Amino acid sequence: MKSRYMLKIENLLEKGVKIPNPDSIEIGDEVNTDRISGNGVVIHAGCKIFGSSTFVSRGTKLGYEGPVTIENCQIGPHVNLRGGFIKEAVFLKNTNIGFGSHVREGTILEEESSIAHTVGLKQTILFPFVTLGSLINFCDCLMSGGTGRNDHSEVGSSYIHFNYTPNHDKATPSLIGDVPKGVMLNQKPIFLGGQGGIVGPCRLAFGTLIAAGTIFRKDELRPGRLIFGNEKISGNIRFNKGGYSGIKRIIINNIIYLSNLMALMQWYIHVRSIFISDDFPQPLFDGLKEKLNMAIDERIIRLKGLRDNMPDSKASSMVLGHMNEFYARWPELENSFNDLRAKTGDKGIRDLFLKKVYAGIKRSGKDYITVIKDLKSGYSASGTKWLQGIIDEIITEIYKVIPSFI
Repeated sequence: MKSRYMLKIENLLEKGVKIPNPDSIEIGDEVNTDRISGNGVVIHAGCKIFGSSTFVSRGTKLGYEGPVTIENCQIGPHVNLRGGFIKEAVFLKNTNIGFGSHVREGTILEEESSIAHTVGLKQTILFPFVTLGSLINFCDCLMSGGTGRNDHSEVGSSYIHFNYTPNHDKATPSLIGDVPKGVMLNQKPIFLGGQGGIVGPCRLAFGTLIAAGTIFRKDELRPGRLIFGNEKISGNIRFNKGGYSGIKRIIINNIIYLSNLMALMQWYIHVRSIFISDDFPQPLFDGLKEKLNMAIDERIIRLKGLRDNMPDSKASSMVLGHMNEFYARWPELENSFNDLRAKTGDKGIRDLFLKKVYAGIKRSGKDYITVIKDLKSGYSASGTKWLQGIIDEIITEIYKVIPSFI
């Protein structure tokens, strides 16, 4: 009697999946082979497929450069996962990852985004066309910007997003670009030069260029700036754990990041949903929502971790006031974040924008990139206004809970 494992392999081969060395791959008992396309899919030697929610679309190639392990991932058409470990992530059409990639939960790579070899991602969202070089750690970020494959946001090799603090918290998400303008695929790209880094939580405007070798620790909200410098400053001073001199900025940046994720969820629910097709089937849409909810949950958990550090903190009277308010009001704040996830924004503005999207689909079919890029600037602006309205409303409601942060 054949094992369930061998029956799964035979089922994939009968469907047309190309497996050059069937004895070398592993498929978990929980995997539903009906969710793996037989149209142009290639699974190279050494690959492992796990997870009941795993979904693989046509034309996907797994493990060309080295073995790939995937677990509960949703993979769109013509995706090339060249090598690495990937868990609870979503890859939309024509995305690519290189050898040695380590991609973990809450990660979303939208159409035509890519990462080169040996890149670590977790709770990372890359909008269409965003490109990361090699030897990068880029967890807890959302990056947008750019208009196409020849005009895309990019991160140079050997770059780090510093996302863990000496106070043992990770309330450090960085918003590189934003959601309301970024989803329109009409903004100037952002460039982060190699062998550098940004210290989260950080916000960068579209058109920002950070020169290679620069470690950036602030926010830059003016568009089109070139940032450079590697000041040689040395020192040796006493470190006191629990010092949060920049607590107001840290918490505000977290609030803004969370509100952008919540606006992106409304974009997925109301805009992405109408593009469901062979290129964007229902399991990919479900995966996007699931991973985005994971990202929102993660940010709330990390803020709670920051709050839990507060009793041991020492600070000036002004900083201590912010910290005390944040600590005392956390239960109400946490409830507010969860309640505000359902904010849909101005329905009138949204519905007018959606009419233009439907008109674009009627002209061009359900090609997401083409339809969004073909929107006239005024129509894009109305969509941005709808999403920005959601963000502004969420921030306003949160400030009612912690008014000293205004």
